[in-house]
Amino acid sequence: MKLVLASNNAKKLAELQTLFAPLGVELVTQGSLGIPEAEEPFHTFVATALPKARHAAQLSGLPALADDSGLAVECLGGAPGVLSARYATLFGQPKSDADNNRVLLEQMTGKSDRAARFVCALVAVRSADDPEPLISMGRWQGEILTELAGEGGFGYDPLMFIPSLGKSVAQLSAAEKNLLSHRALATVDLLKQMREAWHLG
Repeated sequence: MKLVLASNNAKKLAELQTLFAPLGVELVTQGSLGIPEAEEPFHTFVATALPKARHAAQLSGLPALADDSGLAVECLGGAPGVLSARYATLFGQPKSDADNNRVLLEQMTGKSDRAARFVCALVAVRSADDPEPLISMGRWQGEILTELAGEGGFGYDPLMFIPSLGKSVAQLSAAEKNLLSHRALATVDLLKQMREAWHLG
């Protein structure tokens, strides 16, 4: 079965392709099919992911998967939240992982409460007007470091420290991250739903 991923993020594609391998599902990015990105005017992860999935399904004629994920920091009221990928632009800076991390560290200056979590909302639809979208959530608790640590992963991984592991997410191997991450947790639940509702695997 082929699923259109409503994202053009190559690293996210690689992670999800590995996670969905048990179902024998092939993920293709919407960009490879010439599909533009959907608008994202919403304030929650689920509300953002659902129209992205419907948009990709509408323009491809295929089942679609959308992932909306990001970082929620307690002392910042849940920010950057759904704006995680473009957090730096809110402060007049370019959109990049490096700038997002630098701006986050600036916003965390002097903050003693460093609690945070990675959040992932996954939505799968069989068609653009599917009345029964499959929705799953995953959350990965951690703390924001005061400086970058590690070379792996992407996004805020170098700043997200997982106390139980004694490492930042960027210091984990890809295999470790694929077992433990917010995206992995959401995927486990979504795969269960896809087996039951879509009769896959």
